[in-house]
Amino acid sequence: MSAEVRGSGPGEVREQSAAGRAVSDAGILAWRTLKRIPRTPDMLIYATIQPIMFVLLFAYVFGNAIPIPGFPGARAYREFLMSGIFAQTMAFAVASASVGLADDMSKGLIDRFRSLPMARSGVIAGRVIGDVVFNAFVMLVMVICGFIVGWRWHNGFGQALGAFAILLLFAFAMLWVGALIGLSVGSPEVAASAGLIWLFPLTFLSNAFVPTPNLPSALQPVAEWNPISSIVAACRHLFGNPSPFASPDGFPAQHPVWLSLIWCAVIIGVFAPLAVRKYRRTTGH
Repeated sequence: MSAEVRGSGPGEVREQSAAGRAVSDAGILAWRTLKRIPRTPDMLIYATIQPIMFVLLFAYVFGNAIPIPGFPGARAYREFLMSGIFAQTMAFAVASASVGLADDMSKGLIDRFRSLPMARSGVIAGRVIGDVVFNAFVMLVMVICGFIVGWRWHNGFGQALGAFAILLLFAFAMLWVGALIGLSVGSPEVAASAGLIWLFPLTFLSNAFVPTPNLPSALQPVAEWNPISSIVAACRHLFGNPSPFASPDGFPAQHPVWLSLIWCAVIIGVFAPLAVRKYRRTTGH
């Protein structure tokens, strides 16, 4: 009735109703995703152990071997490192969405959702939102681990919250990539490989673990415009951690936060519609 009071026609009323249903369906399925976590504690354990292992490995094994230009000392590398670990872990969220949706398809759950009056976007968005909440918990564990090894932020709590918000936005964006992969492959095993195999070169060809001035000159521009590099640089800027660039006057160095937001918007704008369209074709809607 409120829509009619504003002078909206019947078509707009239906559109608002569909949007509300999509939000409601997404919330229900997000809760379903989160409720599965206590029933599968091994997933929680492995999801937190991997980033902790990366922190300890790079901080204590490689910390003294990788110099940070302009920032001498092992502690400088640990502060340099943590934003890279954060961004890598959020990028690897691709696997949780791809494997989860592929598993739902193999078990026939997607067919069951198809038989219900559910919004197409709500089914995938619910999975994505649930995984974002789960990754927020994983990030909290990494923050605690970072404080233990000597990492700190230096620009105040407000800017640190901004960095964490960018990381969760990046996880949200990458989960749409994972959703498309999960809906496109035939099994969870294939989804696990397809979701990660391309991420390793993307992560290591970035500024996550090695400063771009230390890379070969031909790779430096590629690394500095890498989407993972943009997230890492934005976080280092907001945390006040060391962030050397091979081209300090370039756009990635001067506007890391804007570049990270642009990359997130591009990824979401491309892969969210593709994932919804793939779901529609898969289910025959």
